Amino acid sequence: MPDDDYITEDEAAQSGLLSPASEQIKTAIRSILESVGEDPERDGLKNTPLRVARMYEEILQGYHTDPETLINGALFEVAYDEMVVVKDIEYYSLCEHHILPFYGVAHVAYIPRGKVLGLSKIPRVVEMFARRLQVQERMTRQIADFLNDVLHPRGVAVVVEGAHLCSMMRGVRKANARMVTSAVLGGFKTDARTRSEFFEHIRKT
Repeated sequence: MPDDDYITEDEAAQSGLLSPASEQIKTAIRSILESVGEDPERDGLKNTPLRVARMYEEILQGYHTDPETLINGALFEVAYDEMVVVKDIEYYSLCEHHILPFYGVAHVAYIPRGKVLGLSKIPRVVEMFARRLQVQERMTRQIADFLNDVLHPRGVAVVVEGAHLCSMMRGVRKANARMVTSAVLGGFKTDARTRSEFFEHIRKT
């Protein structure tokens, strides 16, 4: 199999690499190139529609992630009722308003009620919701609600930090601006000390 970035349209067609949706994206990208005055047939752009279509398949795969397959039975009964924190989870997403990237880190905590989730699953949950057209506020809430539904814990807290290219390279053009969103459920919402403990954990380097 040739390198994905250098695969030709003929090779993609023969190997069945593109879905019908990706074929539509490929056609749309070719139209955009023509609309801005480019020649889609020149060497540097000849395979760009194909590359972009395959890129979108990859970075938007969250739409096609099955939650049950993602969890894959990784719920374990453990006699532990203190806070579980997974912080500095890197994510990359696309802003739904301009289809430009936003990226950053997510910090996730929960207080178990008899069950804990396999460690690798929490970053995968973040990725499932990040790999979509998103707004950061909704993504933060979706992560919290999903973990709450799966674990039925005593509480869930999520903080997401994001740098948004839609405000860095266009519009207000503030390269150092960062957005912080949070969602707190259960004990994190009702108990200020629990909330403070979580924030103290994520402040530590």
